[in-house]
Amino acid sequence: MTEEIKRRQRMSGAQRREQLITIGRQLFAERGFDGTSVEEVAARAKVSKPVVYEHFGGKEGLYAVVVDREVRALLERITAALTAGHPRELLEQAALALLDYIEEEPHGFQVLTARQAPVLAPAGTFSSVMNDVAHQVEHILGAEFTRRGLDPRFAELYSQALVGMVALVGQWWREARKPKKEMVAAHLVNLAWNGLSHLEAKPELITRKTR
Repeated sequence: MTEEIKRRQRMSGAQRREQLITIGRQLFAERGFDGTSVEEVAARAKVSKPVVYEHFGGKEGLYAVVVDREVRALLERITAALTAGHPRELLEQAALALLDYIEEEPHGFQVLTARQAPVLAPAGTFSSVMNDVAHQVEHILGAEFTRRGLDPRFAELYSQALVGMVALVGQWWREARKPKKEMVAAHLVNLAWNGLSHLEAKPELITRKTR
């Protein structure tokens, strides 16, 4: 009996599940949902197809687990970053948390931002994660707006705009990889913070009436 066979026999059910999730994550990132097959997942894990079905019920089940884990991992990173006292520090930490994730977990980010998605995919996607983050930012901005005498009803709009800006730049930076991560975050915060610090109480369009 070879060492490889012995190792596979010693693997517990929980360990096998983790192995399959890791392999599935990599394949979904590389090839998308449609380009990934249960056969290839099983082949990379050196197990039979029924083992994959036993743990996840099929490719859709494996995909759902992979996406759910990435959603929670990214949300936990950004939520943990939103703990500083000053709003500008919060912006910096949130931007860096997202860029850190993109840099350190390229496969996970690719899975979350892939355009291919199965009909049975869970609601958790990159956009849903960003929406959750925006709701947290909304509370922070709402308090800041109130402190400045601005209308807190618009905090939700501004939070969506800020988080959307960071998310889109993050997707671009994933491919460009320049300038450096810290420089990207600095420029994002420069635009966001200097814009927020000079907000008009009642902004008006100059080309069309707003009401």
